[in-house]
Amino acid sequence: MQHPPLFPSPVPSPENSRRNCVIAFTTPQNYAPRLSELIHLKGWTPLWCPTVIVESTEQTISSIHHYLNPQAGIDEPNSFLEEFSALAFTSRTGITAFSQALSINPTPPLTPNGEILTIAALGNDAELLDREFIRKMCENPERIRVLVPSIATPSGLVEALGLGQGRKVLCPVPLVIGLNEPPVVPKFLEDLSKRGWIPVRLDAYETRWAGAKCAVDVVTKSEEECGFDAIVFTSTGEVEGLLKSLEEFGLDWSMVRRRCPRMVVAAHGPVTAAGAESLGVGIDVVSSNFGSFNGVVDALAHKWKSLENQES
Repeated sequence: MQHPPLFPSPVPSPENSRRNCVIAFTTPQNYAPRLSELIHLKGWTPLWCPTVIVESTEQTISSIHHYLNPQAGIDEPNSFLEEFSALAFTSRTGITAFSQALSINPTPPLTPNGEILTIAALGNDAELLDREFIRKMCENPERIRVLVPSIATPSGLVEALGLGQGRKVLCPVPLVIGLNEPPVVPKFLEDLSKRGWIPVRLDAYETRWAGAKCAVDVVTKSEEECGFDAIVFTSTGEVEGLLKSLEEFGLDWSMVRRRCPRMVVAAHGPVTAAGAESLGVGIDVVSSNFGSFNGVVDALAHKWKSLENQES
């Protein structure tokens, strides 16, 4: 497994008086370098413990191509994507997978003339909807409208899309393997239906349990005297993946908590926090700015600053 970049000894951040804190985080490979760097910039030591593997497969790429390729059996074939009014991404990985499929498609799936297609994405994920992505979608960029909701959650995306009025929206989401599917995606699709959209689920990539080995560092560190100071979760699947791995070692979350009584548990946004709580993992810090990972790292720093002020 390829690890995110290793950094030299942490450089103390002027705004953060804590030094040498060890921050465990469970993000998959595609997000790990970004979060690792932000932790490092705070003067802390990142400890990457990926609990899920997120990636495209031949099957998922083929599923995407179904909507990009021309329909057979008609005089003027258009892609199935022409039937949709919106394309709604709830994750960065979904955009990456879709872009990968576009790159190997012989022609753009949208013709130069036609109705506007709204492409929606959350927070910093929208940076991937750049000119190159739009160019691969359609030769006429005027047919594409990029929508970034002010609240970077699936429910915020639903609100930003407005009333569907019977229109179709394509939703590239993960196919969850080896774990229970978190309620986030089913609720997202249900909420779209309630707003009058016809959501079409597209399994654009896979999310799989990383196996028991992903808990090795957490277990080892929790057995040490200092252990680790915080753990950051960025999705509900990561939480379930860690719990499943701990079971393989004969442990549960309460035992980790007892081993690391000073550990702060942080969640990237309210959706992840609610999912963790539903699995019995209490959350101490929830980022209010969850459009990027800066929010959860800043929230963690603020938590410790508040504790230090109380102690002084």
